[in-house]
Amino acid sequence: MIARDGYTTILVVFIFSAIIGFGASFLPAFIAYVIYTLLAILCGLTIYFFRDPDRETPSDDALIISPADGKVVLIREVDENEYMKCKATQVSIFLSPLNVHVNRIPFSGKVEYVRYSPGKYLMAWEDHASEENERAHFGVKHTSGTKIVFKQITGFLARRIVYNMKEGDRVKAGDRFGIMKFGSRMDLLLPENVEISVKKGETTVAGESVIGRIQ
Repeated sequence: MIARDGYTTILVVFIFSAIIGFGASFLPAFIAYVIYTLLAILCGLTIYFFRDPDRETPSDDALIISPADGKVVLIREVDENEYMKCKATQVSIFLSPLNVHVNRIPFSGKVEYVRYSPGKYLMAWEDHASEENERAHFGVKHTSGTKIVFKQITGFLARRIVYNMKEGDRVKAGDRFGIMKFGSRMDLLLPENVEISVKKGETTVAGESVIGRIQ
């Protein structure tokens, strides 16, 4: 399955490839075949990047589920002063260009806070990327009253954030909510009553991997 948010990019790449391929048809055969091969690889990688596989989300409502595929690159204590307004544990997940980039809701509840901020394009694994890069912040309140924040953050290659949530929406754990294009990072800010289940260096799967549990 292909992510709908990737249709436009895929179409642009295919049109570009068709134009270049047509121009290559007037070149010597060997050069033309090399260009055709490179264009086929480009089209294939673009489709691969926007893949959107189905996921089996755990049914336990107390679990915090990973919102992104990738690798846990940072776990640290921070002060969250935007929405939760308390001390929190930040879990940062780095997405390489080869990861699935469709993002999923980490737990069920009501969206109470949405903020988009333009910014820089630092490498996504850098500590300051959370504060300085282009990003979108989401605050969701669980039915238990627990609040968490998660953030889409662009990287050096990722230059576009897409999301389809707004304040007041009711969301369900595991549902798709957006995509980050071509390498990026996802941060979760979890309050003290969430027991963290992952460690730095572990790989996560969006919609399936357990990040923590509400106590």
